[in-house]
Amino acid sequence: MMSRVFKLTALVLSLVVLLAACTVAPPAVEEAEIETMSGGAWDGVDPSGQEVSFWYQHSGARAEALEEIIGEFNESNEWGITVVGSAQGGYGDIFNKMLAVIGTSDVPNLVVAYQNQAATYQLGEGLVDMRELVNSEVWGLTEEEKADFFPGFYASDIFPSFDNARLGFPPNRSMEIMYYNSDWLAELGYDAPPTTPAEFKEMACAATAQPFSGAVSDTQALGFQFALDASTIASLSFAFGGDIFDYDNVAYRYDGQATIDAMTLMQELFAEGCAVIPAERYGDQTDFGNGTTLFNVSSSSGLPYYASAVEEGATFNWGVGPIPHITDEPVANVYGASVSIGQSTPEKELAAWLFIKYYTSPEVQAQWAQVSNYFPVRQSVAEGLADYFANNPNYQTAFSLLSYGTSEPPVPGYDFVRTRVAEVMAAIVDGADVTSALTELTEEANEILADQ
Repeated sequence: MMSRVFKLTALVLSLVVLLAACTVAPPAVEEAEIETMSGGAWDGVDPSGQEVSFWYQHSGARAEALEEIIGEFNESNEWGITVVGSAQGGYGDIFNKMLAVIGTSDVPNLVVAYQNQAATYQLGEGLVDMRELVNSEVWGLTEEEKADFFPGFYASDIFPSFDNARLGFPPNRSMEIMYYNSDWLAELGYDAPPTTPAEFKEMACAATAQPFSGAVSDTQALGFQFALDASTIASLSFAFGGDIFDYDNVAYRYDGQATIDAMTLMQELFAEGCAVIPAERYGDQTDFGNGTTLFNVSSSSGLPYYASAVEEGATFNWGVGPIPHITDEPVANVYGASVSIGQSTPEKELAAWLFIKYYTSPEVQAQWAQVSNYFPVRQSVAEGLADYFANNPNYQTAFSLLSYGTSEPPVPGYDFVRTRVAEVMAAIVDGADVTSALTELTEEANEILADQ
């Protein structure tokens, strides 16, 4: 019998023409122009006594904090709703599990999902369009509450390809940033981190030639550890003034000049012995903390982990900043999984929304931001983080870059493209012809987009 995954693929194939005809909007879509559906469908529904399943990716302290939020909701909500949280592995694990249950009674009521993942799920009509829930006079948000969300975050889960459906709601966001060892830079004779790619290369290679005096490991000194991740190549493309996606033509463009230039720089760093691929997961973080790697590019959500690595390692002064760029202003790759509602019954769908509403309320957002180190999605919360900013200046620096934010493509099948991107990145730093490799990657990525 055909698996649900293959059934979903077949359904996707039948919708390719429709999707190709719809321009995928960049994240800067104005909410006031697109979320106009009035409430009503759930106004008369009673969510009392419902049990809601929630698949999430968090572990460790974040999972504990989320479970505490879930517990507080379960104890305090007036309808007797019970949310049952469940860690289901990483984002990729959840994505693969969702493909197997979309359209069945096994689909979770709540699930974390990046925008491209939500788009893939919706090809199987597996998610709830939340517009009527958000705008419901009974259950929704007031205009004042809507205005409290950062506009870009609030609009990021609206999908023009699905008639402007809202397929998710944002509980947090983060971005790609550069981590650097301030003390090592000073030893190398620099009084500030690099702002351009040329400066980045110069400093990275200088660090490889002159190890940090405070290093607590005999590991080879390195300027940069290059993570093989699609978000990294997207971030570098943005910094070089381009993009990996052509929104006008709804197509990938990994062969754009910006990406070619960025990956040529990476290839040069490897050829000159100034960069390596991390030997193991989070190995770049550990080496940074030990004082043997000068630069890393990683998520702002990793700030507490970097702080711990430095405290447990070489205890040096360090900082964060934008990825070195050729553009007049920095360009920050802002991203984050939202929370989507799986289709089930009106009662469970409403109960799921009521938890999302609680999860994104100002009080809970303040709690979640400080425990998770994600950026809050509500402006009133950010205004109240003065003390947290003062105690966490690197968090404040990263937060200040939000105004320069852009995003990766919210298109179905991007998860599959990301796997191929990592393979091509590895081939390039190993010496493959940059232009040929990226041209082939563009063709393959667009084939994947069409085949989805």
